[in-house]
Amino acid sequence: MEAARTPEVYVYIRTVMSMVIGLALAQLLTRLAGFVQAPGKNRVYLVHLGWVLSMFLFIIHFWWWEYRLQSVAQINFGVYLFLICFCCLFYFLCVLLNPPSIEDYGGFEEYFISRRHWFFGLLAVTYAVDLIDTLLKGETYFRSLGWEYPTRNVVYIVLCIIAAITANRRFQAVFVSIGLIYQISWIFRLYDVLPG
Repeated sequence: MEAARTPEVYVYIRTVMSMVIGLALAQLLTRLAGFVQAPGKNRVYLVHLGWVLSMFLFIIHFWWWEYRLQSVAQINFGVYLFLICFCCLFYFLCVLLNPPSIEDYGGFEEYFISRRHWFFGLLAVTYAVDLIDTLLKGETYFRSLGWEYPTRNVVYIVLCIIAAITANRRFQAVFVSIGLIYQISWIFRLYDVLPG
């Protein structure tokens, strides 16, 4: 059976992807709304809140750059499965940031630090999978991002491994702060305008 290459295929795949991404965004927005609805219920941890904002930007950015999916020469079931699994990584990350309850913890700081292995492990995998996703869009596109793109991902992977290992609050705060600044810079420098 041949791989598909029609505009309808991309619309179909992006629709399925958008359902999973929509669930991920709903997780983040539910948490943010919960902070507004019951501000004193749980102690807020700024590092946790920083990662919620970072994931929000990452997801919005992910959806923005997936426009380039149409440049993939052939879409087969393997590519389709890969893309859906990539979206699922975002969902899992958002669920980790937005547990149904943190009653067993003293607040979001204790919860986040106790779940950092899972969160940063999955985030490291997400940055590795992102490299593959970008390669799917073609070697020319991958090279057009320059040396900064693979370097960025490798540095994030290494920092995520360190963040998973250490409970040092200062490292956690610096990582999310610098990460957010860099993420915003990266988005506006490379992906500000979609190609026509």
